Amino acid sequence: MKSHLLAAAFAALTTVVSGSTFSPARPPAIPLAVKSPYMSTWLEVGSDGGSGGNLAGYWPRFWAGPQPGPVAGPNGAVTGWAGLVKVDGTSYTWMGAPVVNGVAPTLVSQDSFEYTSQRSTFIMNVAGKVTMNVTFISPLTPTDLKRQSVIGTYLSVSVVSRDGATHSVQLYADTSAEWVNPTHNGDVVQWSYTVENGVASHKSFQQTQSEFNADFPDDAAHWGNWYWSTAASSSMTYQNGADVTVRQNFLSNGVLPNTQDTNYRAISNSWPVFAFANALGNVGTTPVKTLYTIVHAQTNAIYFDGANGLTAVPSLWTSYWTTDLAMVEFFYGDFVNKVGAIDHTFAVDSLAAGGQDYLTITSLSARQAFGAVQLCGTTAKPYLFLKEISSDGNIQTVDVLFPAMPIFLYSNPILVKYLLDPLFENQEAGNFPQTYSMHDLGPNYPRAIGHPTGDGEYMPLEECGNMLITTLAYAQRTGDTAYLTQHYKILKQWTGYLVQEALIPANQLSTDDFQGQLANQTNLALKGIIGIQAMSVIAQKTGNTADATNFSSIAHSYINQWQQMAVVTTASPPHTNLDYQDSSSHGLLYNLYGDKLLGLNLVPQSIYDMQSTFYPTIAQTYGVPLDTRNVFTKSDWEMWVAAISSASTKTMFISKLANWINTTPTNRAFTDLYNTQTGDFADGPFIARPVAGGHFALLALNGAPTAASEKREAKEFRA
Repeated sequence: MKSHLLAAAFAALTTVVSGSTFSPARPPAIPLAVKSPYMSTWLEVGSDGGSGGNLAGYWPRFWAGPQPGPVAGPNGAVTGWAGLVKVDGTSYTWMGAPVVNGVAPTLVSQDSFEYTSQRSTFIMNVAGKVTMNVTFISPLTPTDLKRQSVIGTYLSVSVVSRDGATHSVQLYADTSAEWVNPTHNGDVVQWSYTVENGVASHKSFQQTQSEFNADFPDDAAHWGNWYWSTAASSSMTYQNGADVTVRQNFLSNGVLPNTQDTNYRAISNSWPVFAFANALGNVGTTPVKTLYTIVHAQTNAIYFDGANGLTAVPSLWTSYWTTDLAMVEFFYGDFVNKVGAIDHTFAVDSLAAGGQDYLTITSLSARQAFGAVQLCGTTAKPYLFLKEISSDGNIQTVDVLFPAMPIFLYSNPILVKYLLDPLFENQEAGNFPQTYSMHDLGPNYPRAIGHPTGDGEYMPLEECGNMLITTLAYAQRTGDTAYLTQHYKILKQWTGYLVQEALIPANQLSTDDFQGQLANQTNLALKGIIGIQAMSVIAQKTGNTADATNFSSIAHSYINQWQQMAVVTTASPPHTNLDYQDSSSHGLLYNLYGDKLLGLNLVPQSIYDMQSTFYPTIAQTYGVPLDTRNVFTKSDWEMWVAAISSASTKTMFISKLANWINTTPTNRAFTDLYNTQTGDFADGPFIARPVAGGHFALLALNGAPTAASEKREAKEFRA
């Protein structure tokens, strides 16, 4: 019987006695290995069936569950990851919930858990004898494309005497074949073991590869190789084979027999695992460290309909290494490089922008945002492809890219270009017949095949505004005016659509499509008007002065009319409505952020001030509702609003979201859609989405142009 089938009952017996502390908060789910849409393994925490934050006694899980929506109990597909340790001959579990021949080794107790932008660290007490530091690091190197291109995570385990005495310690860790395909346990997996240049690796892969998931759409990858690695040494032993057999060998002997099982089979058939055991010797007051890595290697990553038609786009790492193993070896040896630099930068900047509560938010968001994208292409032409995780399987969804943008704009603006390039390339090749911007590049990641018949989700006003605002934001931060010139024709085309449709929006969807269609949406209209003014700046920067004057005139005329229809002056305090016709309505005016981000100075300061005064009057326990249709909110839009609010209102938004992180009963990766009164899930799957990048909205304003700088540039341009 597969040991993790007992995990739910096992966890229920063990997590109730947790004495662990959490810093800076107790998150709803803990990122363990989160580096790409296919490497996304978490430890569920929240009270809706989670682990309580204990690494021992609960299986790590892939973000995706067998069914969407809020469901009590364990939801995600298991990515088996087990850790055992023997101290003075007694066996304990430090990770996962292995049950071997009906016996579950005693769980280590957990002293504390701490997370940063890249790191999740568990401090554990093994029977009062030794302390274990178990740290998972999914490194972020936004300005180093070579390192960022590696889909890999480090697991560092350090053991030291707790009581001052010397103790005999043997350490064990394995991964299961479930990593190859956590959602299809009937698929046949093959594996091998190799040692090269001092690095020992278990390689596992789906026996029948289906590149780009060509057989059927799926959240897990049906192609590529997985590598579970550690240092080859005389004190290390290995084995692959049935989970019960391999784990029992360690429990009985403290070592593994250095053998391989060549009976390649389905994942669920005697559950193959890939194990390492390390004899740490007599451990005293000097810590003894062991390092593991897990890497996912796909030669080709995306099927893309671009300027040259349908082609296979390679993973970017293939531009730096000629083989999988060469990349794995580099990654293993690169452990000390840059780890901590991003943590420090993100922490210092977050504290300065919004204090400790804001750092609590950004630290939990960073890996999630970067874990939904993958660097592809070549060094000459990189792409950054994005998956709309959980809410849909779309690739390069424009109204997901848009709220995710702040983290990329803040950490390295060139990444925004790499996100935009596939969308421009497909549409400028004539592969989308509509005059407005497409919604996405395809319904199923990783197949960026576009919508050549002009279908796809109908969100034209939303996406035109998003593309214009995002493109200008990139160009302003980098000074890349050539990019604006390159895409001027289609940007002007999309602006023409906004001129026709933005002021009085038709009955259509906004990015908050879960709320349904609505005519005359105030916030949607504002996005379109800001998009028109953005085009005026684009025209100015590219020497199209007549267009610049025309679009600016239209935008200013529209914003004056918009105020007359959008502001409920009879309310106390006054505020904007959700839709023009309903004076009893209201909503988060998050699209106002675009005006500040681009330094347009289009919207009067009085609108900013009015909204800042209004939001606290409708705040609930965990935040401000998205609009009057229900009590749900979106965390990304809350941070967009916080970034442009008064100091006190900004603090209110941040503190309520930080409190939600620490107390929500949800147990999945940072849901961005939740109930402001109970803190629980809203209807529908909004899990592990890249829009967590929007939580960096305050930081993305660093370096934003001001009205003064834009006017100065205009004068210099005219000269």
